[in-house]
Amino acid sequence: MGLHWSDWPNDVLNTLRIGCVIPASPLALTAKREFNPVRQTALARYYIDAGAGGIAIGVHTTQFEIRDEGLYETVLTTAAAAIDGWAKNAIIRVAGLVGKTEQAKSEAEIARGLGYHVGLLSLAAFKGASEDDIIMHCRAIASEIPLIGFYLQPSVGGGVLSADFWRRFAEIDNVVAIKMAPFNRYRTLDVLRGVALAKAEDRISLYTGNDDNIVMDLITPYEITRGDEKVTLRFAGGLLGHWSVWVKGAVEILRQCKEDALSNDHLVLNGEVTDCNAAFFDVANDFKGCIAGVHEVLRRQGLLEGIWCLNEQETLSSGQLAEIERVYREYPELNDDQFVAENLDRWLSA
Repeated sequence: MGLHWSDWPNDVLNTLRIGCVIPASPLALTAKREFNPVRQTALARYYIDAGAGGIAIGVHTTQFEIRDEGLYETVLTTAAAAIDGWAKNAIIRVAGLVGKTEQAKSEAEIARGLGYHVGLLSLAAFKGASEDDIIMHCRAIASEIPLIGFYLQPSVGGGVLSADFWRRFAEIDNVVAIKMAPFNRYRTLDVLRGVALAKAEDRISLYTGNDDNIVMDLITPYEITRGDEKVTLRFAGGLLGHWSVWVKGAVEILRQCKEDALSNDHLVLNGEVTDCNAAFFDVANDFKGCIAGVHEVLRRQGLLEGIWCLNEQETLSSGQLAEIERVYREYPELNDDQFVAENLDRWLSA
């Protein structure tokens, strides 16, 4: 029997719709590149105490290779147990779902069985497929678990999808949110238009994954024409690899975008956050060091022991470390190093 979003506790649904910070969690490994449950637990505790409203696990930032290593269920189980044992408020549990229909359905069943609320559905395996085939796949997975749609940028495996695709996707009743991460304004607008044309704006929460445009997405009202009316859409929050680091600061950024009167400070902040993202995500080298970059920030803070990835070839690019050091110097108010230092021992405790 599949899970429907109407089965969720009210506080979980309210958290998603009001809008929150959802870090896309990295994978904690030992120096032998083996899973480190103590550090994985510490990461989840950090996100919870920093004010995140959800945690996404088994996603790109967690390394897709966990499936090749047979770690998918283990990692999801560890994160779920960490949330159970630490959180006092509602935490949206997001499980990454990948692959063709059989694999994604199997992962949805695992996630549902572990108490996850929703699946973040990657469509990378369908790059080049027809939109009809992709919609059929999405409907099959939505019969198992509520979905967050995912528009992934082509440079890391995504495909180009039309506004009509997003209209059809938004018409699936068990879709509760869409993460927009095409890193492209035109394609972001296609998603927004699709949601409006599906008349799904009250059911589907919009989350930015555009790490190059986080603040602007959060402060911008988008007016979409639907017949004789104008529909205003806004992003509720963010589900981001970038927000897997400096999370307490990310929570404050989201608060500012929602509550403070719009000012030039928001525009300045947008540039600063984007500059930091360029360093963390290794934009100079076409994102090759994006996972290692967030690992390096967490290593500096003591949350991770090293920057190791399952793929030994995945590491910092030439010049990336200097860029991370530069943004640390130039934007000290954005990091949460002191908060982490004050709590790290608690998070690492049994």
